[in-house]
Amino acid sequence: MHVKIPRVPLVATLTAVVAAAALLVLPSPLRVPADAAIVRITATDRAPAAPETTTPTAPARTVAPAAPEATAPAAPAATVPGATPVGTRPPVVDHGPRTGNKVALTFDADMTDAMRYQLRSGAVRSYANLKIIDLLERERVPATFFLTGKWVEQYPDVTRRLAANPRFELANHTYGHLAFTPDCYGLPRIAEREMTADVARTFDVVAAYGGRQTRYFRFPGLCHDRKALAALAPLGVTVVDGDVVSGDPFAKSWRPVVRASLDGVRPGSVIVLHVTEANAPMTDEALPHILAGLAERGLVPAPLSEVLGVG
Repeated sequence: MHVKIPRVPLVATLTAVVAAAALLVLPSPLRVPADAAIVRITATDRAPAAPETTTPTAPARTVAPAAPEATAPAAPAATVPGATPVGTRPPVVDHGPRTGNKVALTFDADMTDAMRYQLRSGAVRSYANLKIIDLLERERVPATFFLTGKWVEQYPDVTRRLAANPRFELANHTYGHLAFTPDCYGLPRIAEREMTADVARTFDVVAAYGGRQTRYFRFPGLCHDRKALAALAPLGVTVVDGDVVSGDPFAKSWRPVVRASLDGVRPGSVIVLHVTEANAPMTDEALPHILAGLAERGLVPAPLSEVLGVG
Protein backbone atom coordinates (compact mmCIF):
# COMPACT_ATOMS: atom_id res chain seq x y z
CA MET A 1 0.00 0.00 0.00
CA HIS A 2 1.40 3.42 -0.97
CA VAL A 3 1.55 5.90 1.91
CA LYS A 4 1.83 9.62 1.19
CA ILE A 5 4.20 11.33 3.66
CA PRO A 6 3.46 15.03 4.37
CA ARG A 7 6.27 17.53 4.31
CA VAL A 8 7.65 18.61 7.67
CA PRO A 9 9.91 21.49 8.69
CA LEU A 10 13.66 20.95 8.61
CA VAL A 11 13.98 21.09 12.44
CA ALA A 12 11.46 18.28 12.90
CA THR A 13 13.33 16.15 10.39
CA LEU A 14 16.64 16.63 12.21
CA THR A 15 14.99 15.76 15.54
CA ALA A 16 13.69 12.45 14.15
CA VAL A 17 17.12 11.50 12.80
CA VAL A 18 18.78 12.16 16.19
CA ALA A 19 16.14 10.05 17.96
CA ALA A 20 16.68 7.13 15.58
CA ALA A 21 20.44 7.30 16.11
CA ALA A 22 19.95 7.17 19.88
CA LEU A 23 18.02 3.94 19.55
CA LEU A 24 20.93 2.31 17.71
CA VAL A 25 23.41 2.82 20.55
CA LEU A 26 21.23 1.46 23.35
CA PRO A 27 22.69 -1.69 25.08
CA SER A 28 21.62 -5.01 23.58
CA PRO A 29 19.14 -6.91 25.79
CA LEU A 30 20.78 -10.21 24.75
CA ARG A 31 24.13 -9.41 26.35
CA VAL A 32 24.87 -11.70 29.30
CA PRO A 33 26.59 -10.00 32.27
CA ALA A 34 30.02 -11.52 32.79
CA ASP A 35 29.71 -11.60 36.56
CA ALA A 36 26.36 -13.41 36.72
CA ALA A 37 26.24 -16.43 39.02
CA ILE A 38 26.93 -19.95 37.73
CA VAL A 39 23.82 -22.11 37.71
CA ARG A 40 24.48 -25.80 38.30
CA ILE A 41 21.43 -28.01 37.83
CA THR A 42 20.62 -31.66 37.46
CA ALA A 43 18.91 -33.11 34.43
CA THR A 44 15.51 -32.89 36.11
CA ASP A 45 15.60 -29.08 36.32
CA ARG A 46 14.12 -26.96 33.60
CA ALA A 47 16.39 -24.66 31.56
CA PRO A 48 15.38 -20.96 31.60
CA ALA A 49 13.45 -19.58 28.66
CA ALA A 50 15.25 -17.33 26.21
CA PRO A 51 14.54 -13.61 26.79
CA GLU A 52 12.29 -11.82 24.32
CA THR A 53 13.98 -8.97 22.50
CA THR A 54 12.86 -6.18 20.19
CA THR A 55 15.32 -4.74 17.70
CA PRO A 56 14.63 -1.17 16.50
CA THR A 57 14.28 -0.75 12.73
CA ALA A 58 16.57 1.81 11.10
CA PRO A 59 16.57 3.22 7.54
CA ALA A 60 18.37 0.83 5.19
CA ARG A 61 21.01 3.40 4.19
CA THR A 62 22.21 3.83 7.81
CA VAL A 63 22.75 0.14 8.69
CA ALA A 64 26.37 -0.99 8.43
CA PRO A 65 27.17 -4.64 7.60
CA ALA A 66 27.55 -6.80 10.71
CA ALA A 67 31.06 -7.91 11.62
CA PRO A 68 31.65 -11.67 11.13
CA GLU A 69 32.26 -12.28 14.84
CA ALA A 70 28.94 -10.63 15.72
CA THR A 71 26.91 -13.10 13.64
CA ALA A 72 25.05 -15.42 15.99
CA PRO A 73 25.40 -19.17 15.30
CA ALA A 74 22.33 -20.96 14.00
CA ALA A 75 20.03 -22.24 16.74
CA PRO A 76 20.23 -26.01 17.31
CA ALA A 77 17.18 -28.10 16.60
CA ALA A 78 15.13 -28.59 19.76
CA THR A 79 15.12 -32.37 19.15
CA VAL A 80 18.92 -32.66 19.44
CA PRO A 81 19.91 -34.02 22.88
CA GLY A 82 21.43 -31.31 25.04
CA ALA A 83 19.94 -28.39 23.07
CA THR A 84 18.94 -25.45 25.28
CA PRO A 85 17.46 -22.00 24.52
CA VAL A 86 19.95 -19.85 22.60
CA GLY A 87 20.97 -16.69 24.45
CA THR A 88 20.73 -18.12 27.97
CA ARG A 89 23.51 -19.30 30.24
CA PRO A 90 23.86 -23.07 29.68
CA PRO A 91 22.96 -25.51 32.45
CA VAL A 92 25.81 -27.48 34.03
CA VAL A 93 24.96 -31.14 34.65
CA ASP A 94 26.87 -33.60 36.83
CA HIS A 95 24.53 -36.59 36.59
CA GLY A 96 21.06 -37.76 35.68
CA PRO A 97 18.13 -38.74 37.91
CA ARG A 98 19.08 -41.10 40.74
CA THR A 99 16.45 -43.60 39.71
CA GLY A 100 16.51 -46.71 37.55
CA ASN A 101 19.79 -48.44 36.71
CA LYS A 102 21.40 -46.49 33.87
CA VAL A 103 24.86 -44.90 33.90
CA ALA A 104 26.79 -43.10 31.15
CA LEU A 105 30.27 -44.06 30.00
CA THR A 106 31.81 -40.92 28.48
CA PHE A 107 35.18 -40.81 26.73
CA ASP A 108 37.10 -37.60 26.10
CA ALA A 109 39.20 -37.40 22.92
CA ASP A 110 41.77 -34.71 23.67
CA MET A 111 44.10 -33.21 21.06
CA THR A 112 46.40 -30.23 21.53
CA ASP A 113 49.07 -28.77 19.27
CA ALA A 114 51.70 -30.32 21.55
CA MET A 115 50.07 -33.74 21.14
CA ARG A 116 50.05 -33.29 17.36
CA TYR A 117 53.75 -32.50 17.46
CA GLN A 118 54.42 -35.67 19.46
CA LEU A 119 52.63 -37.69 16.80
CA ARG A 120 54.54 -36.06 13.93
CA SER A 121 57.87 -36.48 15.69
CA GLY A 122 57.21 -40.12 16.48
CA ALA A 123 57.44 -39.56 20.25
CA VAL A 124 54.07 -41.29 20.66
CA ARG A 125 52.29 -43.85 18.53
CA SER A 126 48.62 -42.95 18.87
CA TYR A 127 46.06 -40.86 20.71
CA ALA A 128 43.21 -43.10 19.54
CA ASN A 129 42.73 -46.19 21.70
CA LEU A 130 41.13 -48.61 19.27
CA LYS A 131 41.06 -51.38 21.90
CA ILE A 132 38.42 -49.38 23.78
CA ILE A 133 36.29 -49.02 20.67
CA ASP A 134 36.76 -52.70 19.79
CA LEU A 135 35.52 -53.76 23.24
CA LEU A 136 32.53 -51.43 23.21
CA GLU A 137 31.52 -52.64 19.76
CA ARG A 138 32.07 -56.32 20.58
CA GLU A 139 30.04 -56.14 23.80
CA ARG A 140 27.43 -53.77 22.28
CA VAL A 141 28.03 -51.18 25.00
CA PRO A 142 26.62 -47.67 24.48
CA ALA A 143 28.94 -44.73 25.10
CA THR A 144 29.25 -40.99 24.47
CA PHE A 145 32.43 -39.49 22.98
CA PHE A 146 33.42 -35.87 23.69
CA LEU A 147 35.55 -35.01 20.66
CA THR A 148 37.97 -32.16 20.11
CA GLY A 149 37.97 -30.79 16.59
CA LYS A 150 41.69 -31.43 16.16
CA TRP A 151 41.26 -35.08 17.25
CA VAL A 152 38.56 -35.50 14.61
CA GLU A 153 40.84 -33.97 11.98
CA GLN A 154 43.69 -36.26 13.08
CA TYR A 155 41.52 -39.39 13.06
CA PRO A 156 38.75 -38.97 10.46
CA ASP A 157 38.42 -42.73 9.86
CA VAL A 158 38.02 -43.43 13.58
CA THR A 159 35.45 -40.63 13.80
CA ARG A 160 33.49 -42.16 10.93
CA ARG A 161 33.57 -45.47 12.81
CA LEU A 162 32.17 -43.82 15.94
CA ALA A 163 29.47 -42.00 13.98
CA ALA A 164 28.41 -45.20 12.22
CA ASN A 165 27.64 -46.98 15.50
CA PRO A 166 24.03 -46.33 16.59
CA ARG A 167 25.01 -46.95 20.23
CA PHE A 168 27.52 -44.09 20.27
CA GLU A 169 26.71 -40.41 20.75
CA LEU A 170 29.04 -37.59 19.64
CA ALA A 171 29.61 -34.50 21.78
CA ASN A 172 31.88 -31.41 21.86
CA HIS A 173 35.15 -31.05 23.81
CA THR A 174 36.44 -27.79 22.18
CA TYR A 175 38.57 -27.51 19.07
CA GLY A 176 42.12 -27.62 20.48
CA HIS A 177 41.67 -28.52 24.18
CA LEU A 178 42.69 -25.09 25.45
CA ALA A 179 41.80 -23.98 28.97
CA PHE A 180 38.76 -21.72 29.42
CA THR A 181 39.95 -20.56 32.86
CA PRO A 182 43.32 -19.70 34.44
CA ASP A 183 45.31 -22.47 36.12
CA CYS A 184 43.60 -25.44 34.49
CA TYR A 185 46.10 -28.30 34.81
CA GLY A 186 48.76 -26.31 32.98
CA LEU A 187 46.80 -26.12 29.72
CA PRO A 188 47.43 -23.09 27.49
CA ARG A 189 44.54 -20.65 27.79
CA ILE A 190 42.18 -19.55 25.03
CA ALA A 191 41.35 -15.85 24.71
CA GLU A 192 37.89 -14.98 26.02
CA ARG A 193 36.90 -13.38 22.70
CA GLU A 194 37.64 -16.68 20.91
CA MET A 195 35.69 -19.04 23.17
CA THR A 196 32.34 -18.97 21.36
CA ALA A 197 33.86 -19.43 17.90
CA ASP A 198 36.07 -22.30 19.13
CA VAL A 199 33.13 -24.34 20.38
CA ALA A 200 30.93 -23.45 17.38
CA ARG A 201 33.71 -24.56 15.02
CA THR A 202 33.92 -27.93 16.76
CA PHE A 203 30.19 -28.53 16.39
CA ASP A 204 30.60 -27.88 12.65
CA VAL A 205 33.57 -30.26 12.39
CA VAL A 206 31.79 -33.08 14.22
CA ALA A 207 28.43 -32.53 12.47
CA ALA A 208 29.96 -33.40 9.10
CA TYR A 209 30.25 -37.04 10.21
CA GLY A 210 26.56 -37.55 11.01
CA GLY A 211 25.59 -40.22 13.49
CA ARG A 212 23.98 -39.43 16.84
CA GLN A 213 24.83 -35.74 17.20
CA THR A 214 24.23 -33.88 20.45
CA ARG A 215 24.58 -30.38 21.91
CA TYR A 216 26.48 -31.67 24.93
CA PHE A 217 29.74 -29.88 25.73
CA ARG A 218 32.56 -30.61 28.17
CA PHE A 219 35.25 -28.11 29.16
CA PRO A 220 38.88 -29.31 29.13
CA GLY A 221 39.81 -30.32 32.66
CA LEU A 222 36.18 -29.60 33.65
CA CYS A 223 37.44 -26.03 34.24
CA HIS A 224 34.85 -23.27 33.80
CA ASP A 225 33.72 -20.02 35.39
CA ARG A 226 31.06 -17.37 34.80
CA LYS A 227 32.83 -15.88 31.79
CA ALA A 228 33.31 -19.26 30.14
CA LEU A 229 29.64 -20.16 30.61
CA ALA A 230 28.53 -16.77 29.29
CA ALA A 231 30.59 -17.38 26.15
CA LEU A 232 28.50 -20.49 25.42
CA ALA A 233 25.13 -18.71 25.73
CA PRO A 234 24.79 -18.14 21.94
CA LEU A 235 25.29 -21.85 21.20
CA GLY A 236 22.35 -23.51 22.98
CA VAL A 237 24.32 -26.25 24.75
CA THR A 238 24.27 -28.28 27.95
CA VAL A 239 27.58 -28.45 29.84
CA VAL A 240 28.31 -31.93 31.16
CA ASP A 241 30.91 -32.36 33.89
CA GLY A 242 30.39 -35.77 35.50
CA ASP A 243 30.13 -37.11 39.04
CA VAL A 244 32.59 -40.01 38.64
CA VAL A 245 36.08 -39.02 37.47
CA SER A 246 38.18 -42.09 36.69
CA GLY A 247 41.58 -40.41 36.87
CA ASP A 248 42.78 -42.44 33.88
CA PRO A 249 45.09 -39.81 32.32
CA PHE A 250 48.70 -40.90 32.91
CA ALA A 251 47.64 -43.76 35.20
CA LYS A 252 50.39 -46.35 35.71
CA SER A 253 48.02 -49.21 36.57
CA TRP A 254 44.46 -50.14 35.66
CA ARG A 255 43.42 -50.90 39.26
CA PRO A 256 43.16 -47.29 40.51
CA VAL A 257 41.11 -46.40 37.43
CA VAL A 258 38.66 -49.21 38.21
CA ARG A 259 38.39 -48.21 41.87
CA ALA A 260 37.79 -44.56 41.03
CA SER A 261 35.15 -45.52 38.46
CA LEU A 262 33.20 -47.87 40.74
CA ASP A 263 33.56 -46.53 44.29
CA GLY A 264 31.13 -43.63 43.87
CA VAL A 265 28.99 -44.85 40.98
CA ARG A 266 25.22 -44.67 41.40
CA PRO A 267 22.15 -44.72 39.15
CA GLY A 268 22.37 -41.69 36.85
CA SER A 269 26.15 -41.37 37.18
CA VAL A 270 28.28 -39.89 34.39
CA ILE A 271 31.70 -41.57 34.32
CA VAL A 272 34.58 -39.58 32.80
CA LEU A 273 37.16 -41.64 30.90
CA HIS A 274 39.56 -40.99 27.99
CA VAL A 275 40.07 -42.64 24.61
CA THR A 276 43.50 -41.01 24.09
CA GLU A 277 45.82 -44.00 24.21
CA ALA A 278 49.22 -42.34 24.74
CA ASN A 279 48.15 -40.23 27.73
CA ALA A 280 45.57 -42.67 29.14
CA PRO A 281 47.31 -45.99 28.50
CA MET A 282 45.53 -48.06 31.16
CA THR A 283 41.93 -47.30 30.16
CA ASP A 284 41.54 -50.25 27.79
CA GLU A 285 42.78 -52.63 30.51
CA ALA A 286 40.51 -51.04 33.12
CA LEU A 287 37.36 -51.02 30.98
CA PRO A 288 36.49 -54.77 31.17
CA HIS A 289 36.74 -54.60 34.97
CA ILE A 290 34.61 -51.44 35.04
CA LEU A 291 31.92 -53.12 32.95
CA ALA A 292 31.99 -56.20 35.20
CA GLY A 293 31.76 -54.04 38.32
CA LEU A 294 28.78 -52.14 36.93
CA ALA A 295 27.00 -55.42 36.16
CA GLU A 296 27.62 -56.66 39.71
CA ARG A 297 25.95 -53.50 41.00
CA GLY A 298 22.99 -53.93 38.68
CA LEU A 299 23.96 -50.87 36.62
CA VAL A 300 23.69 -50.73 32.84
CA PRO A 301 25.65 -48.39 30.48
CA ALA A 302 23.43 -46.19 28.31
CA PRO A 303 23.89 -43.21 25.99
CA LEU A 304 24.29 -39.94 27.88
CA SER A 305 20.98 -38.58 26.57
CA GLU A 306 19.13 -41.55 28.09
CA VAL A 307 20.92 -41.25 31.42
CA LEU A 308 20.04 -37.55 31.61
CA GLY A 309 16.40 -38.40 30.89
CA VAL A 310 16.27 -37.05 27.32
CA GLY A 311 16.02 -40.25 25.32
